[in-house]
Amino acid sequence: MKVDNISVTPLRRVDVARATGCNLETIRYYETVGIMPDPPRSAKGYRCYDDAHVRRLKFVMRSRDLGFSLEEIRGLLGLVDDRTQTCAQVQTVAESHLQDVQEKIADLKRIEHVLSETVARCTGDAAPECAVIDALLEK
Repeated sequence: MKVDNISVTPLRRVDVARATGCNLETIRYYETVGIMPDPPRSAKGYRCYDDAHVRRLKFVMRSRDLGFSLEEIRGLLGLVDDRTQTCAQVQTVAESHLQDVQEKIADLKRIEHVLSETVARCTGDAAPECAVIDALLEK
């Protein structure tokens, strides 16, 4: 394959998977839902990925690692793809996501507190009575 008169060896899906650490099925899924663009095909019908696909997939994977939803990622990629993004737009998405993460952390801290107190009341002996079960049965 030639790009700007430079010969470029196209990557196979397995090469993209190795380069990114992403599962082959996940790459297929991202293509199906439109997160990853369909790669061009060779004359023989093989998919021909390139470094742009690898960079995009790394972006998606890092975004997923940070807990962004596919819709949030789609929005960020839309801004990048249209070349219309402003830092303010990206900041708005990131701030909203950060608030969601902070709320989840607060919820988890409350859960941790309740579980810690419940487990502390548990005797752990062979008796059929159990503070954990009792707490779960409470309304």
